[in-house]
Formats: sequence, structure tokens, C-alpha cells
Amino acid sequence: MDIAHTHVQSLGEAESVWFKLGLLTKETHPMQVLMRLNDRYGGCVPINLKDERIFFLSEVDYFEQVMVKGADKYGKYFDGLHPIFGNSMITIDGALWQKIRMPQQQAFTPKMFSEYLPYLLSSVKDKARDWERIAESGETVNLLEETWGLAASMICKAMFNREVPFNPQVIFRAVKTYTDVGQHNSIRMKKVNGATEVSSEEAAADAILKWLSVPSEVLGANPHDAVRGKSLLSILQEASDNPDQPEFNEAQIIDEMKQYLWAGTETTALTLAWCFYLLHLYPDVAARIRKEGEDAYGDRVPTWEDVHNLTYTRSVLQETMRLYPPIWSFIRQAVAEDEIGGHKVKPGDKMVMCAYIVHHHPKYWDDPDTFNPDRFLPENSGKRKRYSYLPFGAGKRSCIGGALSLVENTLALTQLLRRFRPEYQGEVPAGISATVTLTPENGTLPFKIRAVS
Repeated sequence: MDIAHTHVQSLGEAESVWFKLGLLTKETHPMQVLMRLNDRYGGCVPINLKDERIFFLSEVDYFEQVMVKGADKYGKYFDGLHPIFGNSMITIDGALWQKIRMPQQQAFTPKMFSEYLPYLLSSVKDKARDWERIAESGETVNLLEETWGLAASMICKAMFNREVPFNPQVIFRAVKTYTDVGQHNSIRMKKVNGATEVSSEEAAADAILKWLSVPSEVLGANPHDAVRGKSLLSILQEASDNPDQPEFNEAQIIDEMKQYLWAGTETTALTLAWCFYLLHLYPDVAARIRKEGEDAYGDRVPTWEDVHNLTYTRSVLQETMRLYPPIWSFIRQAVAEDEIGGHKVKPGDKMVMCAYIVHHHPKYWDDPDTFNPDRFLPENSGKRKRYSYLPFGAGKRSCIGGALSLVENTLALTQLLRRFRPEYQGEVPAGISATVTLTPENGTLPFKIRAVS
């Protein structure tokens, strides 16, 4: 059985995170359900679900205990995500994880970010050309699809030195199909009823087969810049060629590329899409972003120093991730006994740390449901409680690409808003769907793109 077929056959398993998330996605307002649960029972709520116990945590002290102080008692839990991430850094743990992560860290330093800048600018310029056409046509587009395509281009050019060799619309729709938990539940029911094989005609199975071709296509494409120096891809290839790093080979390179091409792309795209939604509701904030860009670099191409100085634009994105954290919760599985909130924790128990609840809790934020980017200006940085803001996790397993994602979106926002006014066309407030990420309902944010006159 080839590896693609193996991944397809793993869909719909009861142990999968997709099967468990199906219980939450039945709710019309899933986050409100969890927040009411928190208000009624406190920041540590144990729930027995069939043959396992899940703790919903929403206190910063508990976050610190699981992800930082007692991190050795908890392992990462990503059952059901191996079909899309393989044995990448995002799905492995322990000593192997450390060996796989170590060489990649050098790709996420400020020096490397400055070297990525021309490639990120190239992607934004490409998207601006797309938006010129959309503005002229007057058509309504799904802005999340637009930001997903932009994020994929930035990843491919900056980190892998490749033009996007696949159709972003096709792959975005495959991603959306796969993350629709209902697709997995239909496969699950067929297995319960005795089916032994998953047909590729199933939507989720067809989506995963489309996705599995993407990393190899990127790796096999011609370099974007033939004389370019170091990139993440070159770092991965160096590790693969190093006999002192036997963990790396071409299969490992492919798996590592998966996490950036999916997880890195999706979280960046979600943040930018939600940000444009908020800016439509708060045009004064959009005007302030435009003014900051004009003052920082005027009509010239922004430098790395310019981007670094866009403090208000960056604050807007940080506030967006507070209100709409792309990763709304972080899951760990206990590997040793512990005690949290007066409850005994046993090996195998799942800990769901609800960042969304903490981000919206009046205990940690003044007027928590109000969009106020000033919270994140440098002069206010010391006013929030530690671990009350977790867009990228915390501790040693925090997202390796979080800082780069913020750079990508800061650059995209300052450049695109100078030329366009995206106008939201849907209902307010926009509905949300909580799977592994916090997405717009049905994966759609309808917008018209207007050119700045």
C-alpha cells in the first residue's frame, strides 16, 4: 500500500482529532458554549468523553503549568493530523523533535527575515495585480481564499525559493474540504457500518490526495532566484546531506515542507483575512495604518527597518489575533500524573488550553470584546498578564514561525491598504467555525475590492 493510500485509509478513525471536534462543531456558536462552561465551572473543567477524559483549561496559571513549568509531564497531541503533516516537527515529540527543530531555527532570525523581504514584497506585488483586476471587474471574492493564495506565495518564494507551482484555489478548496469535520464524520459512519476501505471519491479523501502532491511539486520546481543564498529549503537540504544528522532525508524534507505549506499558510491567511474584516468595521484604524505607511516609507519600496518601525500596523494584527486567534486552543496529552485546579491528572488525559477564552476574558483584558489595537503598542506591552495572550502557544513548543507570520502580514497590510479598500459583504458579526483553526463560517468571508482613488 503506498503512503498516500495509507493516509487516506486513516481518515475517520474514532481517535482522530477530527472525530472529537465534530462534537463541538455541531454548535452554532461554539466559542460561546465554551465560555459559558468556563463561567459556570471555572478555569479547569474535566469532561468524560467515552473512554477518555478531557480537561478544558482557561486560566493562565494552568497554561503555564502545562506548557512551561510542567512541560515534561505533557506531550503534544495531534492524532489525526499525520495525513497532512506526516512525521514533521509539528507531529513528533521528545528528543527527535529537538533534533528536527534545531537546524530549522536559523531560518527564523531577524537577519533571515530581512533577507526574505524582497521575496515577500514580490508576492504582495503579485497579489496587488490580482486585486487590480478584481477591483475593475467588481466581482465578489472570498477574501480568505485571496489571503491564502498570498500566504502560500510568500512561503514558497521566501522560504523555498520557488514560484507557486500549484493552483492556489484548488489547494485552498482541498484544505477547506479536509478541515470540514463533517467530511470525516461521514467516513467514520461508513467504517462503523463495516466499510474496510475509504474511497477516493469521499471529499476528505480526495482532498488529502490533492494535498499530498503539493510539497513534491514545490521541491521539484525550478528555483525562483538562481543565485540566491540561504533559505529554509537550503538549510533543510544541508541537514539532509550532513551524515551527523541521520534524522534528515528527502522524506523528512517533504514532511517539514508540509507544515509550512499548510499550517504556516493557513494561520497567516486567517489572521490577514480576519484583519481586513475588522478594518472594514473600523475604517479609522485602516486610515491610521495608511498614514503610518506614508510616514515610514512614502512612495519608495519599504526596507526591513521600515517594516520593523510599523508599530501600529503590527499592533492591529496582534489585536486581530487576540479577538480571532487562528489556533483557538492548544492540546497536550498527559504522560505522567499531575494535579490541576484540584483535579488529579492521569497519563492519557487530554488538556485543551482554550486561548480564545482567555483572550476574551475580562479578568485579563479591559473591554475584551472591543477591537482596540492600542493595547499592543510598545508603551502598553507590560500591562497584560503573562500567558494571557497566546496566538502562537508558549514554552518550548511555541510556533517556530510565529514571528515570521507577523512580519508577512505587517508587510501585506501596509502595502495593500495603500492601494485598496476591501469591503466586507456578509453579515455582521461574521460567523465562526472552530475546528483545529478558528475559521469563518463555511470558510468564507465575502468581499469586494475597491481601488483607493
